[in-house]
Formats: sequence, structure tokens, C-alpha cells
Amino acid sequence: MIDEAAVLHTISTAFGYTFRDPSLLCDALTHSSFKNEKQREVRTDNERLEFLGDAVLQWVVSSLLWEHFPGADAGEMTRRRADLVCEEGLARIASRVQLGAGLRLGRGEERSGGRDKPRLLASALEACVAAVYLDGGTVAVRELCSRLFEDTFHDLAPGERDFKTRVQELLQSRGKKVPSYEVRKIHGPDHARSYEVAIVVDGTPFATGVGRSKLEAEQAAAEEAVRLLQAPPSDPA
Repeated sequence: MIDEAAVLHTISTAFGYTFRDPSLLCDALTHSSFKNEKQREVRTDNERLEFLGDAVLQWVVSSLLWEHFPGADAGEMTRRRADLVCEEGLARIASRVQLGAGLRLGRGEERSGGRDKPRLLASALEACVAAVYLDGGTVAVRELCSRLFEDTFHDLAPGERDFKTRVQELLQSRGKKVPSYEVRKIHGPDHARSYEVAIVVDGTPFATGVGRSKLEAEQAAAEEAVRLLQAPPSDPA
């Protein structure tokens, strides 16, 4: 049995923030699968908070990048921000503050390893950022994000994870045209959409990717394309 109060205290301590309304943190850690199973006991899941947190993160991280990289142009700051707030980056931070231990999951998600799923961790972190914003305002959430991202601002070269740029450079070096991206499928309701995007090279679909936004799906498709383009040639039969 998880000691929920102890876990919430551990996460608050890792955040360096004490909630005036701890129920906001509880909401931020509540996955829809848990809410669906305990509708009479749980007031909400974290999807609305995730929506708000995504916007707050974009704003705060942009502001912090403005300060950390005074010589960077808009393109570089855009690439750096994409690296920091992508699913992989957010999930890594969520793991560092042990967010997975506090997730409130339904039985199915629990059995399938939901506490370690990057998408659930990233979504919960976005929801927690929104919870701090609602509880403590702009100063509190800016201080939180500064602490969370402090060790990662200078970890990467700008755009190191910007696979769209990398795949374009690889294709152009091989005499190919600039690729295009096509949305093939859209899954889920408005508040929990996922997109499947194909990268198209010379009119032919080359690789696909899935993400919570079109941009994230495009990056996933480009990452797969980079992997395919850089793969060593297979031995002839």
C-alpha cells in the first residue's frame, strides 16, 4: 500500500515548493484511468492541468532561455526550448523528482508499467507545473521551472534533439529534396489528442511518428528517418 501523504511530501520537497492547497498536487498526479475507476471518490483527473501546464511551460522556459542565452537568436531559442519541453526531456525530469511513485493510476495502467511511461510522466509534470502556477502564481512557477531545468539548460547543443533539422541535412547531402510532413491519423478526444505523421521524401512516405501534438509527431517521424538513413547497409543475401 502506497503512503500517499508521504509520497506527496517527497515530491513537494523535490520541487522545493509547499502547496497551500495540496489537493492541486493530488489532482496533477491523477491519471484518467484512476478517475474512471473511482468516479465517486476522485474529483478530477490531470488533463485540464496538463493543458494549462503545457502553455505555462512554453512561456516560462522561453523566459528562462532569454536570460540564459542573451546572444541566441530566435531560431536557436526555439530549438533549445523544443529540446527541453519535449516528452523525453520532461519525462527525464519527472523521473528525477520521483513523480512516477506518486501517480494515481487505474489497475490497467498500473499493471502495464504506467509509472515508468514517458508520456504519463511528462503529462504529470506539465500538470504539476500548472498546479504550482494556480497555487502560488507566476513567481512560484518561475522559481520551480528554474530549479527543474537548471541542470539541463547547457546539457545540449541547440537543436541536438531537433531531428527535423538533422533529417533535412542528411537528405540534402544525398541530393534529395526537402521532406514534407503529412498527418495520417488523429486519435483520441480533443483534450487528449495524439497525431500520427508521416515524413514524405520525393513523394514517398519514408517514416512515421506519433506525438501529443503535430510538432511532436513530426519530430518523432524525423527521428525514425534519421535512424533509417544512418543505419549501416545490410549484408547482401
